[in-house]
Amino acid sequence: MANILVLVDHVEGKVRKTTTELLTIARRVGEPIAVFTGPGVETAQPTLAEFGAHSVHFADAAEVTDYLVAPKVEVLAHLVAELAPAAVLLTSNAEGKEIAGRLAVRTGSGLVTDAVDVAADLSTTQSVFAGSYVVRARVAHGTPIITVKPNAVTPEPSPAPGAVVPVKVEISEAARTARIVQRAPRAASGRPELTEAAIVVSGGRGTGGDFGPVEALADALGAAVGASRAAVDAGWYPHSSQVGQTGTTVSPQLYVAAGISGAIQHRAGMQTSKTIVAVNKDPEAPIFALADFGVVGDLFAVLPQLTEQITKRKG
Repeated sequence: MANILVLVDHVEGKVRKTTTELLTIARRVGEPIAVFTGPGVETAQPTLAEFGAHSVHFADAAEVTDYLVAPKVEVLAHLVAELAPAAVLLTSNAEGKEIAGRLAVRTGSGLVTDAVDVAADLSTTQSVFAGSYVVRARVAHGTPIITVKPNAVTPEPSPAPGAVVPVKVEISEAARTARIVQRAPRAASGRPELTEAAIVVSGGRGTGGDFGPVEALADALGAAVGASRAAVDAGWYPHSSQVGQTGTTVSPQLYVAAGISGAIQHRAGMQTSKTIVAVNKDPEAPIFALADFGVVGDLFAVLPQLTEQITKRKG
């Protein structure tokens, strides 16, 4: 059975949901092999084995963990040469796409980014031009390098051995030119990560800077909070919460856009959401053309009523 390398996305050994999704996809094609960099492999191993990792190849030397993405690329390139996998799967976030691009160049391979599905024959599906087109593609040269958007599939457990295998790689001097000098944990909000959340509630210019109703609805739904570029540029919400072409790309099961007109830049970051609900006072707002359900109304009147009903039914 073909090997499929999956780069593990984790925080100190806590495996992110995106990695369990990649392992689920990898099992369609062959035998998943998790590639783990940094400390915490003992913590991560049970989760990786639960979701089908046949083995966990790990590299936690300082040469790998103390620098930016280049050493991870060299670890993956080493394993591609050693194991001859059928494909390499990575999470489609900023780091994952940078690693994927560098790895494709290093191995002389084809690259597909932002896939929303990967079939058993390694053909991929992408949603492009703000959802106007669906593109199906397949890498024709080298080892397919594929980044997959979060929430592309539902993670499905499938226990496997998950044997831990150390990887020894001589990291080049060129890969050690950008050193990490400090790490600081992000302040916990109590909400799920924006890229991983099954539900996202976003606010835009229509909030006028008051994200209270947006946050209240998000908390009632157990959702992450997002923001449009207009809201971020106005200083109403941090850039880390921006959804869009120049922010974060999300693909949740449910996306609620409150007070967001639906500019092409924003749509590019959330168009692959499974269900889209829009709340806007302007009946001509472009977001309604994309929405599955739309409410023409003031978000300050609509969202509190929705929050109240959700809270009541939960209770």
